[in-house]
Amino acid sequence: MSISTKTGDAGQTSLWSGERVFKDDIRVESYGTVDELNSFLGEAIYYANSSEVKDILLSIQRDLFRVAGQLASKDVLYVKPVCDEDVQKLTDLVHHYEEIIKLKGFVIPGSILASAKLDICRTVCRRAERRIVALNRVEAVPVQVGQYINRLSDLLFIVARYEEYLKDKIIHK
Repeated sequence: MSISTKTGDAGQTSLWSGERVFKDDIRVESYGTVDELNSFLGEAIYYANSSEVKDILLSIQRDLFRVAGQLASKDVLYVKPVCDEDVQKLTDLVHHYEEIIKLKGFVIPGSILASAKLDICRTVCRRAERRIVALNRVEAVPVQVGQYINRLSDLLFIVARYEEYLKDKIIHK
């Protein structure tokens, strides 16, 4: 079976439910931005210095397939939805790295390549969150999806700082 189905040639795509929607639908924008984030995370993994950070990012990539799946599942319960425990895992990681780094104010992003890549991921994550909020204004989105993406942007910020911390390269404003 080919990945080129030609069913999207007229500007529509299928949701998980089988429903056809236009490719600029806010739902498609939401899961498309999550997909974009997942691709940028792959690049960030390549440049990350810490194997610990690489492992966390790979786990997040797996979770993002679930997030995107939920966003693509209008009126259909997704097989393995993001849950409170997933959100708490990210929250715990944020707190863990905050304890290590102890930031003292605003940080200028991107002092090393690894943190620059993570900061791009963070801003794409924020855009995904804005798209999800817009979707939620017209159709219900599971609360954990929004919480997960919100917490993820916090985590991406702090692991970017951790990468800088490891190289003694945090630059404060």
